[in-house]
Amino acid sequence: MCLAVPGRVVEIAERDSARMAVVDFSGVVKDVCLEYLPDLKVGEYAIVHVGFALQRLDEESARKTLALFEELGLLQEEFGDPWEVER
Repeated sequence: MCLAVPGRVVEIAERDSARMAVVDFSGVVKDVCLEYLPDLKVGEYAIVHVGFALQRLDEESARKTLALFEELGLLQEEFGDPWEVER
């Protein structure tokens, strides 16, 4: 399953002519393209799908959604255990 997951922008930089961000998804950190939300700022939340920030989200909604995903085990399913060795 591939979810659209809310995450918090922790860093923004220009990379290879694209506006990119480091986004924190409840402890899992990924690189995300900001081309669809060029005015997104550090500290703001966005819904991210397949590496692209698609929509800005308020902090309360983001936290509630992440808590629900965690409770349902969807974050583990989406991101896996970062320490788990793939076989």
